[in-house]
Amino acid sequence: MDEHENKSGPMPEGRPVDEGEKPAIHAEVGTTAPSEPATAKLAENDLVELDPAPPPAPLAPVEIPSVPISPSIRLDKKHPLAIRWMHWINFPVLFTMIWSGLLIYWNDSDNAYKHPHAVYRIGVGPFTIIRFFPPWFWKAMNAPYHVTQGLGYHFFFMWLFAINGILYVLFTIFSGEWRFVVPDRKSLVEAIQVTLKDLHLTKYLPPQTKYNGAQKIAYTSVILMGAGSLITGLAIYKPTQAHWVTTLLGGYEMARWEHFLLTMGFCGFFLIHVTQVVLAGWNNFRSMVSGLEVQSVQEPSLETERKSWG
Repeated sequence: MDEHENKSGPMPEGRPVDEGEKPAIHAEVGTTAPSEPATAKLAENDLVELDPAPPPAPLAPVEIPSVPISPSIRLDKKHPLAIRWMHWINFPVLFTMIWSGLLIYWNDSDNAYKHPHAVYRIGVGPFTIIRFFPPWFWKAMNAPYHVTQGLGYHFFFMWLFAINGILYVLFTIFSGEWRFVVPDRKSLVEAIQVTLKDLHLTKYLPPQTKYNGAQKIAYTSVILMGAGSLITGLAIYKPTQAHWVTTLLGGYEMARWEHFLLTMGFCGFFLIHVTQVVLAGWNNFRSMVSGLEVQSVQEPSLETERKSWG
């Protein structure tokens, strides 16, 4: 085989290609992928612009049918401003009256000197079951030998107590609020039902407006007790000038007993009242501060009842 045949003859398969030779690349469209340089060139220069996606069609607003909302609670005006003021004024005044009264009472208690007028005991004949009060009580409140201090406070706050009580009674009369306080023919039965409910002996609670039957009896009793304390106190303070009052009360010693028992009644009412306020919750306490109470719409309206009075 001569040299010409070697150069022009067909190239056997697997023959290495010289570096100087540049064999033609025959590519059919759709049969082979472009080489790496072509791909890079396409990525750099031949950028294909895609049509942007059409904007979404605006959605028509969906109209939700409105449902009327009916309130389930309301603010009810429970305590007028005057009653709130007199209530909070009476609290420290009554506390000071009881405290100063105990300072005075120590002078007639069974102290170390065995005062001849020692009274206020519970016993049978000469046998004493309990005497008001034990020595540790007087030491705890620093009562011994402060009688004159107690007299000064007692006689001063006596006037505040009397004026505040009289104004309260007059306001309830002229404003018509006495209708909420004075017991009616149902109050005794309601008081028994409320007591049974508080003792967890029944689940029934009678309906009420501002006060239930037990509250009406208690608050009316406190007003009468306040009047009794003023009358018995006058009989003790001025036994000669007001001798007819002292006589009607059964004499000086009996007037002192009555005054002391009324004071103990105030202490008992105070403990029960505070306990009931705590059990009733914040809504009841807030009504005595702001005058407004959160009530269910099913409950009777106090303001509507007030307007019905004419």
